[in-house]
Formats: sequence, structure tokens, C-alpha cells
Amino acid sequence: MEHQTQLFAVSVKAVVLRQGRVVLLHNDRDEWELPGGQLELGEQPADCVVREVAEEVGWAVTVGPLLDVWPYHPGPGEDVLIVTFGCHTDAGTEPVLSDEHDQVGLFTEAEVAALRMPAGYRRSIATWYAAQGTVPPTGSSR
Repeated sequence: MEHQTQLFAVSVKAVVLRQGRVVLLHNDRDEWELPGGQLELGEQPADCVVREVAEEVGWAVTVGPLLDVWPYHPGPGEDVLIVTFGCHTDAGTEPVLSDEHDQVGLFTEAEVAALRMPAGYRRSIATWYAAQGTVPPTGSSR
């Protein structure tokens, strides 16, 4: 029996809460996703997530615990291994929208339930909220 090697891109994502809201980005697949991006050759996952959050929303973050690792199949011929970390920020500014996405928003835990996104992101967000013991605020800030 011949063994076939399957290669995956690795995308490192951040669950960043600020004042009880998670920052999310809207992509061209009409899904909300966590800020983050592809791990570069020789780069540590924590360094990748710091770089990507700064590029995509303009925030400095401190990387906390690994939350989840899961395979994602966004479309034909596309396979990505998603790695999520809980992150902390002291950013006092609103998240800045990069040219990689069409919307950026801050959402309460309750609002996340109604958004179109992969189940793995939803699971990572719930895990990080639970770890923070956050009481979700009311209202929306987009």
C-alpha cells in the first residue's frame, strides 16, 4: 500500500478580546474569521500571530495559550491547518481594516453565534471567553 503525503498550509489565528468583545474580520468567502495568517518558513507560531494581528487590525498583542488545532477545507483544492491562540491586547484604538478583508468588527459572545464562520473559530472563541470568565456586554460595535 502506497502512502500519499498531503501538504497543508498552516494558518495561525488569534482570539483577541477587548472589553469583552472579540475582533473578527469578514472575508471574500462571506465568512467572519479571526485575524491571523500563514505561518512562514522558520517562523514560530506565536511570532506569526503577533505579526498578522498587527498587519490585519493594527493591534499589538501578547500571545497566551494554544486554544485549538483543526483542519479546514475552505474550498476545492484548499486545505489549511488552523492553529488558534488566545491573545491579550491593551489597544485603546478601534481595529483598523486592512486590504485583506472588507469589514472588521468587535462582537459580543452572544453576537458570534449568529455570524457565518467555520465551527472551529466558534469553538476557539468560546474556549477563550470561558478562560477569561468574561461577562459579555450588550449591544454591538462594528
